[in-house]
Amino acid sequence: MKLVKRAANILAVSSLLVLAACGGGNSAAPAGEAGGQQGTETQQPGSQAAGNTMFLGMTNPPILFNPINSTDVASQFVEKFFFDSFLEMVAPLEFAPKLADAFETTDNQTFTIRINPNANWTDGTPVTAHDAAFTLNLIANPKVETTVGSYIAMFDGLGENGKLKEGETEIPSVKVIDDKTLEFRTKAPVDPNMLKEQLGVKLMILPKHILENVDPAALSQDPFMQNPNVSNGPFKFVKYEKDQYVELAANPDYYRGKPALEKLFIKVLPGPNMVAQLQTGELHMNVAGGIGKIAPQDFDTVKSFENVVTKDEPNFSFQTLMFNMDVISDPRVRKAMAYAIDRDQIVDKLLKGYGEVIDGPYTSVNPYLDTTLEKYTHDPEKAKQLLQEAGWDFNREIVLNVPTGNKVREQSADVITQSWQAVGLKVKVQKFDFPTVLSKAKAGDYEVTLMGLTLTLDPDVSTLYTTNGSFNFMQYSSPRVDELMLKGKAEPNMDVRKGIYAELQKIWNEDLPLISLYSDNDFAAISKQVAHGEPKVFGFHHELEKWSVAGAH
Repeated sequence: MKLVKRAANILAVSSLLVLAACGGGNSAAPAGEAGGQQGTETQQPGSQAAGNTMFLGMTNPPILFNPINSTDVASQFVEKFFFDSFLEMVAPLEFAPKLADAFETTDNQTFTIRINPNANWTDGTPVTAHDAAFTLNLIANPKVETTVGSYIAMFDGLGENGKLKEGETEIPSVKVIDDKTLEFRTKAPVDPNMLKEQLGVKLMILPKHILENVDPAALSQDPFMQNPNVSNGPFKFVKYEKDQYVELAANPDYYRGKPALEKLFIKVLPGPNMVAQLQTGELHMNVAGGIGKIAPQDFDTVKSFENVVTKDEPNFSFQTLMFNMDVISDPRVRKAMAYAIDRDQIVDKLLKGYGEVIDGPYTSVNPYLDTTLEKYTHDPEKAKQLLQEAGWDFNREIVLNVPTGNKVREQSADVITQSWQAVGLKVKVQKFDFPTVLSKAKAGDYEVTLMGLTLTLDPDVSTLYTTNGSFNFMQYSSPRVDELMLKGKAEPNMDVRKGIYAELQKIWNEDLPLISLYSDNDFAAISKQVAHGEPKVFGFHHELEKWSVAGAH
């Protein structure tokens, strides 16, 4: 198999990871890459990128602006322009202050967060430790629907799912020391980098004075989550034209300085349209990542544009094929489907070699990857044998759900279909936009589905593989996995953690609730008009107030 040569990049990242012990908390989120609506580009703002306005392009439409319950990467990406996290990760396990001037501990069990003294909400109300405690208590409230419960599951006084007991509303281990200082305590010592990534980088807090009277059970349905008009980041939310664009305006009173840009538009459009608008100057950059990549077949074309500079980086996102285990319940059938797929063909032909086949949730740059795992190599005869052993009904039709917009993923569905048909399986492909696929996955309304995932550096993927994980769309449940996940999350020693996650990888490889298909490089294009700002694997949202384009001041 042809693999892109990125040894220097991988070595550099891996070395940093090893030197820094272990990573920050790992949360899985669907990366999707579903395209915007065809033919909507004429309704998009701006005909030529210029002046004090910047235009970004992505292929996924955001769904909901609720920082504690956003199920898609597009929403999470957009939120970080107007809601600040406590910290930003600017390099592997290198954290920079943001909303928090300090995030510290002396014993790896009691942690103190000191909020910037000048940080205010956009209505002039100070951002306080009371807002932070309010948000943490909402996450822990049994009535509140949230995707970030795993971030606080290690807090003293909470259950394994990060929730309080029924009837309780406040986490006993969270204390407001003063208006700008918050303290919390974990059940046992933990790796501080895990908390810095999960709570520091991933979590964004909500304004208590706006939402404290909202029924917790109805929080996600509150109008604020569609129109977050009070925020604390460098930009203000103006409006979202569904499936077309998000409009943002500068927050002139931002505590880290008035932004150089006056306006910022994040446009939602299909991949080919994004490439065309990079060429015409209607876009300043694609957002890269799982929600705005340039397709490999277009990258050589984009590299030839005289008005942009390009780059590609190793990526932690990957594409999967998820099984509804209530429907495809026999592991022999799932294994047969894995052996039948020619994943090398996807990487070699569809990705042009810019990527890798992976087995499990970790790519080759992750130090927790168990390289001794049995590989599900392309083996049609073994696939046929397993199907026969399982007593598979070859007259039965398998329904494969495919999100539209990501051309490589759509084409990979063709490879998968052909591979399965070659071993006697009947396949029906259903294509939907990404929000529909995600909605069906959450409801368990599917048999097999393609889904992109974005993970952080820490090996904890409890949101994906634990019984009550918020992204466990497979209906997967293993008491041993649940037990090891808790053990791994609570273990501060990297070497011990490696052993725990090696055992987990073997279990996942045997149970196979999903097939990891491939991880592709992150391609980005940046207009030469951009004076500050660029797509990054780490630190994309760092110093947004300094982002500028030629002529902006």
